[in-house]
Amino acid sequence: MTRATPTPETVTLHVPFRVVKRGGRKEMQIPEGATQPRRADSTLVKALARAFRWKRMLESGEFVTIAELAGREGIAPSYMTRVLRLTLLAPDIVDAILDGKQGPEVTLAQVLEPFPLTWQHQTLHFSL
Repeated sequence: MTRATPTPETVTLHVPFRVVKRGGRKEMQIPEGATQPRRADSTLVKALARAFRWKRMLESGEFVTIAELAGREGIAPSYMTRVLRLTLLAPDIVDAILDGKQGPEVTLAQVLEPFPLTWQHQTLHFSL
Protein backbone atom coordinates (compact mmCIF):
# COMPACT_ATOMS: atom_id res chain seq x y z
CA MET A 1 0.00 0.00 0.00
CA THR A 2 1.29 3.43 -0.87
CA ARG A 3 0.24 6.81 0.43
CA ALA A 4 -0.70 9.71 -1.77
CA THR A 5 0.77 12.36 0.59
CA PRO A 6 3.78 11.96 2.86
CA THR A 7 3.31 12.09 6.64
CA PRO A 8 4.89 15.21 8.13
CA GLU A 9 7.66 14.63 10.66
CA THR A 10 6.57 17.58 12.80
CA VAL A 11 3.11 18.43 14.08
CA THR A 12 2.40 21.89 15.47
CA LEU A 13 -0.36 22.25 18.00
CA HIS A 14 -1.64 25.66 19.14
CA VAL A 15 -3.20 25.76 22.60
CA PRO A 16 -4.52 29.13 23.81
CA PHE A 17 -3.69 29.89 27.44
CA ARG A 18 -2.38 32.65 29.64
CA VAL A 19 -0.01 32.60 32.60
CA VAL A 20 -1.25 34.14 35.87
CA LYS A 21 0.19 34.35 39.36
CA ARG A 22 -1.88 32.60 41.98
CA GLY A 23 -0.82 32.07 45.54
CA GLY A 24 2.77 33.06 44.80
CA ARG A 25 3.19 30.65 41.90
CA LYS A 26 2.50 30.76 38.20
CA GLU A 27 -0.38 28.85 36.63
CA MET A 28 -1.68 28.39 33.13
CA GLN A 29 -5.30 29.42 32.57
CA ILE A 30 -7.25 28.12 29.63
CA PRO A 31 -9.88 30.22 27.82
CA GLU A 32 -13.42 30.74 29.12
CA GLY A 33 -15.79 27.91 28.33
CA ALA A 34 -13.11 25.23 28.23
CA THR A 35 -13.34 22.62 30.97
CA GLN A 36 -10.51 22.65 33.42
CA PRO A 37 -9.84 20.18 36.22
CA ARG A 38 -10.16 21.73 39.66
CA ARG A 39 -7.06 21.91 41.83
CA ALA A 40 -6.93 23.13 45.38
CA ASP A 41 -4.64 26.11 46.05
CA SER A 42 -2.00 24.52 48.26
CA THR A 43 -1.10 27.80 49.98
CA LEU A 44 -4.72 28.37 50.99
CA VAL A 45 -5.16 24.78 52.13
CA LYS A 46 -1.95 24.95 54.18
CA ALA A 47 -3.07 28.22 55.81
CA LEU A 48 -6.45 26.69 56.70
CA ALA A 49 -4.78 23.62 58.19
CA ARG A 50 -2.45 25.79 60.27
CA ALA A 51 -5.34 27.98 61.46
CA PHE A 52 -7.41 25.05 62.68
CA ARG A 53 -4.37 23.36 64.24
CA TRP A 54 -3.43 26.54 66.11
CA LYS A 55 -7.03 27.02 67.24
CA ARG A 56 -7.10 23.48 68.60
CA MET A 57 -3.78 24.05 70.46
CA LEU A 58 -5.12 27.23 72.06
CA GLU A 59 -8.50 25.74 72.98
CA SER A 60 -6.91 22.64 74.52
CA GLY A 61 -4.83 24.79 76.87
CA GLU A 62 -1.54 23.58 75.40
CA PHE A 63 -0.71 27.28 74.90
CA VAL A 64 -2.26 30.04 76.96
CA THR A 65 -1.69 33.00 74.64
CA ILE A 66 -1.28 33.64 70.93
CA ALA A 67 2.08 35.27 71.66
CA GLU A 68 3.32 32.09 73.37
CA LEU A 69 2.20 29.90 70.47
CA ALA A 70 3.60 32.30 67.89
CA GLY A 71 6.96 32.23 69.69
CA ARG A 72 6.99 28.43 69.54
CA GLU A 73 6.06 28.45 65.85
CA GLY A 74 8.67 31.13 65.11
CA ILE A 75 6.26 33.60 63.53
CA ALA A 76 4.93 37.05 64.41
CA PRO A 77 1.82 37.10 66.63
CA SER A 78 0.15 39.57 64.24
CA TYR A 79 0.49 37.09 61.35
CA MET A 80 -0.83 34.29 63.54
CA THR A 81 -3.95 36.28 64.43
CA ARG A 82 -4.64 36.97 60.74
CA VAL A 83 -4.31 33.26 59.92
CA LEU A 84 -6.41 32.25 62.95
CA ARG A 85 -9.23 34.41 61.55
CA LEU A 86 -9.60 31.79 58.78
CA THR A 87 -11.32 29.55 61.35
CA LEU A 88 -14.23 32.02 61.18
CA LEU A 89 -14.88 31.37 57.48
CA ALA A 90 -18.21 29.85 56.50
CA PRO A 91 -18.09 26.06 56.08
CA ASP A 92 -19.10 26.32 52.40
CA ILE A 93 -16.15 28.66 51.75
CA VAL A 94 -13.76 26.28 53.50
CA ASP A 95 -15.17 23.40 51.43
CA ALA A 96 -14.80 25.42 48.21
CA ILE A 97 -11.14 26.16 49.04
CA LEU A 98 -10.41 22.51 49.86
CA ASP A 99 -12.11 21.38 46.63
CA GLY A 100 -10.36 24.04 44.51
CA LYS A 101 -13.67 25.70 43.62
CA GLN A 102 -13.02 29.08 45.22
CA GLY A 103 -12.18 30.91 41.99
CA PRO A 104 -8.93 32.54 40.93
CA GLU A 105 -9.68 35.83 42.67
CA VAL A 106 -9.68 34.17 46.12
CA THR A 107 -6.04 34.13 47.19
CA LEU A 108 -4.26 33.81 50.52
CA ALA A 109 -3.57 37.55 50.50
CA GLN A 110 -7.29 38.26 50.05
CA VAL A 111 -8.51 35.92 52.80
CA LEU A 112 -5.96 37.33 55.25
CA GLU A 113 -7.53 40.77 54.82
CA PRO A 114 -10.48 41.61 57.11
CA PHE A 115 -13.72 40.00 55.94
CA PRO A 116 -17.36 40.05 57.16
CA LEU A 117 -18.16 37.90 60.17
CA THR A 118 -21.56 36.65 59.00
CA TRP A 119 -21.41 33.64 56.70
CA GLN A 120 -23.95 35.10 54.30
CA HIS A 121 -21.91 38.27 53.84
CA GLN A 122 -18.70 36.24 53.48
CA THR A 123 -20.17 34.37 50.52
CA LEU A 124 -20.98 37.69 48.85
CA HIS A 125 -17.59 39.16 49.79
CA PHE A 126 -15.65 36.26 48.24
CA SER A 127 -18.03 35.98 45.25
CA LEU A 128 -18.84 32.31 45.72
